[in-house]
Amino acid sequence: MSEDAHDIIEPPASGRVTVPSIGAMKAAGRRIAMITAYDATFASIVDAAGVDMILVGDSVATVMQGERTTIPVELEEMAYHVRMVARGATRALVVGDLPFGSYQVSPQRAVASAIRLIKAGAGCVKLEGGVAMADTIRAISQVDIPVVGHIGLTPQSYHRMGGHKVQGRWAGFEAGGRERLIEDAFAA
Repeated sequence: MSEDAHDIIEPPASGRVTVPSIGAMKAAGRRIAMITAYDATFASIVDAAGVDMILVGDSVATVMQGERTTIPVELEEMAYHVRMVARGATRALVVGDLPFGSYQVSPQRAVASAIRLIKAGAGCVKLEGGVAMADTIRAISQVDIPVVGHIGLTPQSYHRMGGHKVQGRWAGFEAGGRERLIEDAFAA
């Protein structure tokens, strides 16, 4: 296969990007394009452009609602935006971001929150955290909801970090340390 062939992202046979087709693209060494959207119009534009995954991010709080952090956005608001994006995306896999407070309380609450976003139209959910969220990730996965993990600079940890800080520049197992990031990447 030529190097140029890796740049071509072919749609799956079904025409719809799914979690298994993302896995197949990764295994084949194909590039995977992902972008964030919050509404049907933008989702339809990036979907038509061939984007593979559309993240409905909790960043809707800062980008669309004028908040200073992502923390204030509620699960109901995320479900609304997931529903809008899902209406505009006919090909891309829609990823619903679990907002702060919707999964940290307990694995059971996380499952209920994930179900809410799946019912709104997400094909999988995203949450922040590695080692600390391993049981939660397993609980969501056990009810057949795929999970995308987010480690490193995690905006929901804004207050703990004292703002948005680069992660992994120093050695160590404390939050933000290189070895901690590696541990987080392999958790769950």
